[in-house]
Amino acid sequence: MSDQAPRILFIDDDSVLADIYRQRLRMENFNVEHIPDGELAMQVALDYKPDLVVLDLMLPKLSGFDVLEIMRSTPETRSLKIIVFSALGSKEDRERAMKLGADGYIVKSEVTLAEMMDKLRQLLPVPGNGSR
Repeated sequence: MSDQAPRILFIDDDSVLADIYRQRLRMENFNVEHIPDGELAMQVALDYKPDLVVLDLMLPKLSGFDVLEIMRSTPETRSLKIIVFSALGSKEDRERAMKLGADGYIVKSEVTLAEMMDKLRQLLPVPGNGSR
């Protein structure tokens, strides 16, 4: 895999879902790192330097809302693209995430794997593969 491949940090405690997305993202020429809890999110983000973060909100140890707030208030991660990918679909949850600085909000039950891949490709075109 090329060093130029976009890096995605996938933060979700659902290991089955994360494995499905990780496999598909790698097939699509993305570099992917998965972590299962919010507590590890900042350290991994600082070390891995992702181009995009896919962030669940309901996480053990530190909620996705807290992770989002910390990432937006930390100079090294402030400008990262962060897409919330959550089972929470209420208007209040969406508004809270957007106010905290999310670049997008996707409800897990409202998107297929193919649709999610399209959204990520729009944000991060795969280098060296021509147009898609």
